[in-house]
Amino acid sequence: MSFESLGLSAPVLQAITDKGYTTPTPIQEKAIPLVLMGRDVLGCAQTGTGKTASFVLPMIDILAEGRAKMRMPRSLILEPTRELAAQVAENFEMYGKNHKQLNMALLIGGVSFDDQERALERGVDVLVATPGRLLDHFERGKVLLTDVKVLVIDEADRMLDMGFIPDVERIVGLLSPMRQTLFFSATMPPEIRRLADRFLSNPKEVSVSAPASAGVNIVQGLCVVPEDDKPEALRRMIKSQDVKNAIVFCNRKRDVALLHTSLKKHGFNAGALHGDMSQPARMETLEKFKQGEIQILVASDVAARGLDIVDMSHVFNFDVPYSPEDYVHRIGRTGRAGKTGHSFTLAAPAEGGLIEAIEKLIGTQIPRIEVPGIDTAALEAGDGRRRGRGRGGRSGGGRAGGGRSSGGGGERSRGPRREPREPREHREPRADQPAEAPQAAQSEQPRAAEQPRVEQPPADQPRADQPRADQPRAEKPHREPRERHERKREPRRDSREPRQERRHEQRGEQRNDQRQDQRQDQRRERDQGGPSPKGLGDHVPAFLARR
Repeated sequence: MSFESLGLSAPVLQAITDKGYTTPTPIQEKAIPLVLMGRDVLGCAQTGTGKTASFVLPMIDILAEGRAKMRMPRSLILEPTRELAAQVAENFEMYGKNHKQLNMALLIGGVSFDDQERALERGVDVLVATPGRLLDHFERGKVLLTDVKVLVIDEADRMLDMGFIPDVERIVGLLSPMRQTLFFSATMPPEIRRLADRFLSNPKEVSVSAPASAGVNIVQGLCVVPEDDKPEALRRMIKSQDVKNAIVFCNRKRDVALLHTSLKKHGFNAGALHGDMSQPARMETLEKFKQGEIQILVASDVAARGLDIVDMSHVFNFDVPYSPEDYVHRIGRTGRAGKTGHSFTLAAPAEGGLIEAIEKLIGTQIPRIEVPGIDTAALEAGDGRRRGRGRGGRSGGGRAGGGRSSGGGGERSRGPRREPREPREHREPRADQPAEAPQAAQSEQPRAAEQPRVEQPPADQPRADQPRADQPRAEKPHREPRERHERKREPRRDSREPRQERRHEQRGEQRNDQRQDQRQDQRRERDQGGPSPKGLGDHVPAFLARR
């Protein structure tokens, strides 16, 4: 079957031909016609089978007609990681190069909000985002999701592992119910199945292989060595293999940095990729690895999902993944597009339980291999618990959850225990003692400390130092009263003096004003021939003043 028979438009087919693809993968054959028909799709396929193109290609044709509004995207694609979201955005740019009218925006963390807001204001046809950053823009009022016609939830099982499902549920609640939903996952646990039943409406299920099965064109190998010999075994395996480019997976970010430094010290062309790096540094490292400038990429599981590296030859698991599904996603970085890949895993003897879970999931036993010059060991029976390196280093099964040693039931070694203290004897409350001089009390304290403690007699027997009722009580010596040195008190100043002076001054001023008024009245009577009438003021016309 060819891409022409799937119903895609001529511009999209031209972009596929320019990329060099001629035959669709099984997931693309089944999913693309259903998406073009407007059906909800539940897709389950192992990683590396072309799930991304199965929804990108038909979405370009669906969105070719119409125009986006400001801050109201027409389609939404949710991805669990920044790297996978950036890769999906690159696929849209690559396959939609003949549709210049389509606008695409990428909303991921580690990038400025201003640039993303300007892209949303221009109108977006395709919005690729991680759940956290999308909700940040929504809470700021920079994006509205009521006009989304096509919703894609990619790598749903990975979102479940990373704890994004509550954010995804909130985002889905903000969308219009009249939409088309495409739900893709590499595995289909019961939790993912329940989510699909909630989000999808009468979906068409597409499954091209057994869930969580390893690729048939991937050569696998397992080497069991002591924990301390893992770095040396890895270096020897890389030298013995014809490695074009490879990813070395570690479980923890700290181990990524340590292993990257070790490989650089021994002359390997290596780079590091983990979640604590800034987004520009992560994108730069990933771009160098894609361009061939870095041969070996030491990474955490942040790079295990969806990254499409051309002709990846090898994958090395320096640590056995805690989840069996993560093993399938890790080795799925190689052996893509029908090419042969190689995957090798280094396991410590204490990781037997994790290996058993992986082999049970993929349905086959991983072939055992040996590394020349390294002593091999046997796997121990697993107890079903996760393991991790202890604080005391990597020695003898030194992996226990949370950094605790495996011995002693998983408890941390705390050294020799202290002997329990003997219980203290019951002490009777002290009787009230007469107050003594301070100097005498201080002099008696060291003596009391040196003397041994005397047991208290019973309550019915009187103490030796207490006087009996028939004996007269000793009189206390007479003390002369101390002479009190009286200070000569200075005469207290009367604080009322200034107030009285002020009152006298005010009264004097009032008397002077009254005297001046009386003098003015006398002059007026003398000049005008009589007293002025009351209530008419000082300036009274002459005709009114006549009698």
